[in-house]
Amino acid sequence: LSHLNTHFSCMAMAASIHSLVPCPPSTVIPQFAPSAHAKILWTKKKSLPVALAAFGLKSPPYELDALEPHISKQTLEFHWGKHHRAYVDNLNKQIQGTDLERNSLEQIVKICYNNGNPLVAFNNAAQAWNHDFLWESMRPGGGQRPVGEILELIERDFGSYEEFVEEFSQAAMTQFGSGWAWLVIKKTKLVVEKTPNALNPLIWGHIPLLTIDVWEHAYYLDYQNRRPDYIATFINELVSWDMVAARMERAKAFANLGEPSIPQV
Repeated sequence: LSHLNTHFSCMAMAASIHSLVPCPPSTVIPQFAPSAHAKILWTKKKSLPVALAAFGLKSPPYELDALEPHISKQTLEFHWGKHHRAYVDNLNKQIQGTDLERNSLEQIVKICYNNGNPLVAFNNAAQAWNHDFLWESMRPGGGQRPVGEILELIERDFGSYEEFVEEFSQAAMTQFGSGWAWLVIKKTKLVVEKTPNALNPLIWGHIPLLTIDVWEHAYYLDYQNRRPDYIATFINELVSWDMVAARMERAKAFANLGEPSIPQV
């Protein structure tokens, strides 16, 4: 019984990529969910495991036909099933056997940006992260006007929801070629940003809340060259404001979006 308890305890620890609790070298590493895998290397001098990540392709949080008629199943089969998959597969090849294997995907993006001198793995790491973030930015039956605190902050920082929509739409429309438009927290305010190619706000230390992909593979099968129609549909029919609000709540651990509150002594 003691042996079994030790065995299952070690399996649980090994399933956490960042765990550094020692387990016997004979421990069997369990299978992982498709979204992430890990392998544990044992050092020669000490019985401390080194956790290395091999990233998996995360599925969107809905069926591939769930966004129809706004985004077709065929588009997601190509966009997620081929483009996103290629970014993940290429990233795993690029980081295999390097120190980057020890890091989370977000950390790899920041490290590989390298202060504006991107390392070889940057594009695939950033695009893998961007697409994970994009799928969760949408939901079936989404769009419309947000409510609650996120709406109050939008009205505070943009003047009105309509003015935010105009600025966000313009950023997406005027991003030349391929890229992204974002709603982010910058210091203590919500702002709209646009980035070319694989760049994202993480590289500047900003906190993303929402994104739209304006690479042509994101919309061309459904909208051809009608990018304005795709952007309007995204805002009116697809945005997951629940996810934006949840991201904002998590961001409060790192950013103060209101007036500083000094406790009474």
